[in-house]
Amino acid sequence: MSDPSCALPVICLAGPTAAGKSAACLALAQRWPLEIINVDSATIYRGMDVGTAKPNAQERALVPQHLLDIRDPAESYSAAQFREDALRLIEEIRARARVPLLAGGTMLYYKVLRDGLDDLPQADPALRAELEAHAGEQGWPALHAQLAQRDPATAARLSPNDSQRIQRALEICILSGKPMSELLSGIGRNEDAGRYITVSLEPADRLALHARIAQRFDAMLAAGFLDEVRALRARGDLHPGLPSIRCVGYRQLWTHLDGETTLDQAREQGIAATRQLAKRQITWLRAQPDRMHIDCMAGDAVDQVVDTVAELLRR
Repeated sequence: MSDPSCALPVICLAGPTAAGKSAACLALAQRWPLEIINVDSATIYRGMDVGTAKPNAQERALVPQHLLDIRDPAESYSAAQFREDALRLIEEIRARARVPLLAGGTMLYYKVLRDGLDDLPQADPALRAELEAHAGEQGWPALHAQLAQRDPATAARLSPNDSQRIQRALEICILSGKPMSELLSGIGRNEDAGRYITVSLEPADRLALHARIAQRFDAMLAAGFLDEVRALRARGDLHPGLPSIRCVGYRQLWTHLDGETTLDQAREQGIAATRQLAKRQITWLRAQPDRMHIDCMAGDAVDQVVDTVAELLRR
């Protein structure tokens, strides 16, 4: 006899940064036997707690959480690795007769989980070094302009300073001779993609979310965010080219510690970068026609999430 738990949907609680996903997760955990799989490319790093709004020890004691603190900041973690880990965890959690809940704001991870892996060229260290050298001379906005000529669709969704993704997109264009957007457009969904249901916390009023982002950034600074970045910088083996240090907030405070900006300037830049991240996250979510969206700024947003998940699990 097949396991009836396998017929249940996999709930994905998505949303932009500062949308209130953590509070909604804890409310859901009070009602169902959940285990959370974090869909976040920043909370994977050890020693990066304040600036990633990582769940604290008390929150982790309330509900099991996975994919936290699984990498050193000097290490990398790919979307393919996330997919492998997430699929394994989903099955393990269900084997324990518990409900897996994917929650976070790294939209690429959701895409790879639902759509499967594409057949893109492998990384080429020599080409990457060449692109980094060009960026050192011209700046990443110049390479973004080159990408816009080769692959306008991909360039349009990337920030001119998103070095990691600009580098990868150019690498794919050069190695394959085709735009990354063209290669990705031919990918079909997994046969089981329909079991992933996205509940999306989105703001009806973006200005209200912007205010919340600024408040949260200031709260992080008050909680020791700058000291956290200072400790990472003092290690000596980390640098702004790493994915960990490129996380929003970290790279701006790192620049301040390098003496290139004042703390006030770093704060403003960090808030602006976080708002840009939220904008990209919202744009991605609104392109998902099957999502169930809830206004994250509503006073009863958490209750709405609980009611929505209850309905999904009854189906």
